[in-house]
Amino acid sequence: MGFLDKAKQAAQKAVDKSGDKVGDAIDKGTDFVDAKSKGKHTDKLDAVGEKAKDALDGLDGKNDDIPDARRSTKPKPKS
Repeated sequence: MGFLDKAKQAAQKAVDKSGDKVGDAIDKGTDFVDAKSKGKHTDKLDAVGEKAKDALDGLDGKNDDIPDARRSTKPKPKS
């Protein structure tokens, strides 16, 4: 088993065990960058955050570890 396989297994275990915390950490990271960029890239950061959560959530072949709560409660950006 190579390094990347071990890293994938470790990430999978972390997401399986604490998916809600992983999702919150991704949200906090994108919010921090959004605040530092003064909202210039909100749409792109939201998209990147969602893709990161989807990728981590799908490591085990099921999208069941990271809750979708923020996706439905976060206000839509103004056009």
